[in-house]
Amino acid sequence: MTESRILLNGIDEGISITISSKVCGPESPQLVLTSIQNIFPDFTTPKEIEEPNFGNPSNYEFLQENVSLNNFLTMIRQQAILDTALDVLSMNLDGDTTTFQILRQAAIASKVAFNLTEKNPLGGVIQVTLTGENLETWIESATWHKGRDTVPRKINDDRTMDKDGKASTWH
Repeated sequence: MTESRILLNGIDEGISITISSKVCGPESPQLVLTSIQNIFPDFTTPKEIEEPNFGNPSNYEFLQENVSLNNFLTMIRQQAILDTALDVLSMNLDGDTTTFQILRQAAIASKVAFNLTEKNPLGGVIQVTLTGENLETWIESATWHKGRDTVPRKINDDRTMDKDGKASTWH
């Protein structure tokens, strides 16, 4: 018998979700939009996108609130990076708000990879801000997997990866 699991999406669970990404210089706004929509297909832009050309560089900030996390959560489950996601989503947790970044270069290939540096990496980032009551519990639930029955995980436990992404070792 296959175990069915309720998948979370953030919207219906009282989580405010903001997705943003800055586009500047020679960057293609259309490629950036595509990278965002590969992870968050509900993301839309209300205005005409103009590609940069000589003397007319890009200068956009894509920003949308209340975008479903359903596809993102499905992708991290398929990529089997739920423990990494638990650590990254909680790294900047402050009360009922957290922020994290996804690399646009990975997103253009329909993959989730997290930015763990303070720098703006080649290809740029997608910034995600989550706010809501009991956010810590929601993050743990959204990233839960059956392996946690054997090796339990919680935010900031002794298995949490370092800020630079290095895995903790435990036996």
